[in-house]
Amino acid sequence: MKLSFKNRIALYYLLATASVVTVVFFLIYFVVQTAVYSELDSNLSFEAHKHSEEILIHNDSIFFKNKNEWAEREHREVQVNPVFIQLVNSAGKIMDKSPNLMGDALAFDPSRAFDIHFDTGLNQQQIRQIQLPIKQETQLKGYILAAMSLEGPKLVLASLKRLLLWLFPIVLGCLFFITRFLAGQSIKPVQLITTTTNRITRNSLDERIALPATKDELFTLTSSINELLERIQNALQREQQFTADASHQLRTPLAVLKGTLEVTLRRIRTPEEYQEKIKISIQEIDRLSVLADQLLLLARFDSETSAITREKVSLLPLVDNTLKRYQSIIDEKAQSVKVEIDPNLEVNAAPYYLDLIIENILTNAIKYSPKGKKVSIRAWSESHQVRLAISDEGIGISPEHLEQIFHPFFRSKALEHKNIKGNGLGLSIVKKACDALGIKIMVESTPGEGTRFYLDFP
Repeated sequence: MKLSFKNRIALYYLLATASVVTVVFFLIYFVVQTAVYSELDSNLSFEAHKHSEEILIHNDSIFFKNKNEWAEREHREVQVNPVFIQLVNSAGKIMDKSPNLMGDALAFDPSRAFDIHFDTGLNQQQIRQIQLPIKQETQLKGYILAAMSLEGPKLVLASLKRLLLWLFPIVLGCLFFITRFLAGQSIKPVQLITTTTNRITRNSLDERIALPATKDELFTLTSSINELLERIQNALQREQQFTADASHQLRTPLAVLKGTLEVTLRRIRTPEEYQEKIKISIQEIDRLSVLADQLLLLARFDSETSAITREKVSLLPLVDNTLKRYQSIIDEKAQSVKVEIDPNLEVNAAPYYLDLIIENILTNAIKYSPKGKKVSIRAWSESHQVRLAISDEGIGISPEHLEQIFHPFFRSKALEHKNIKGNGLGLSIVKKACDALGIKIMVESTPGEGTRFYLDFP
């Protein structure tokens, strides 16, 4: 049978409480039983020792002196908590006894330890008994047996047991309904969370769950769900923006390619004209190919970041190899590159992704720096952390655009720099790669003066 969350809470609480109540009831019964027996044993010991002082020993006979005292009411009336006293000789033969025993006699058991209380019977009634030795000087003459009825204490204990057995289910039943009510009140915020989250759809992701007044576990849960909704909303917005931008970026070269081919087919052209149109088409195909590779790379980061294998990588050879690939462009723009990296400086990273990061930042520095300007690459270690800085003397980035440069397809003031080719995916790839490798990336820029990127390696 499947129980609701509210009933499960009540049931678990009931089971825990039942265990506690059971232990408490057992303790109550044990304490009362101990107290009753302790009081009875104390009275019994007192009577046995008191009457042992009223004994006369004559030769082998043992008997009570002042026989008139047995006329006391406590020795004649059973209903007034009677005390039964009996004297036996060393062989166990009865020598004398209290009048209230009448034709009965207390059982003598020489195997029992003396001055120890024990339960036995008398005329089909339970009694509590004690045996004490009677000595004259050092010689054992006999024993005094004292007993008191157990009927009263047994009746009290039986009544207490019945009361506890009746109370047990009543207490548990009351506790179940109380805890069920309290559980219902406790899960109301959870029900509110469920109702609100069920109401939230793709078109209403801006809705949030009201935070509880008390900053407890439910407050933390609600805050976490709201933060999750915020991340989902931002992810969907980025996805929508990315899809729109990717569609636009893919459509542009396709439109150019289609237009070029359509114009080419309108009339017969010279070989030189065909070559020119084919070159334009190949350029657009290359552009499409680069764009597709970058889009696939971005998608790969979202699914393969946990599988990246890191190793020790020397920074200087990596930077030198990247510069060699773009040396012709650097020479064409008459730019100078200054490298300050210790040959022994190493970082813990994946070589492929680290090369991707450095290449994208370096190509941007080269691409956005005018002719004759300088690009600086410097790396150093401080406080057990390696920092790599790549700076240029290019056009710079506006302060309001610094937070957006890592968004896919974003290009700061692209219309003002139509001569600089790009699709705005390079820095978004850099950011994804840095996040995957645990590298902290920072950027400083001043429009008209240049840009500096910092990479802090873990």
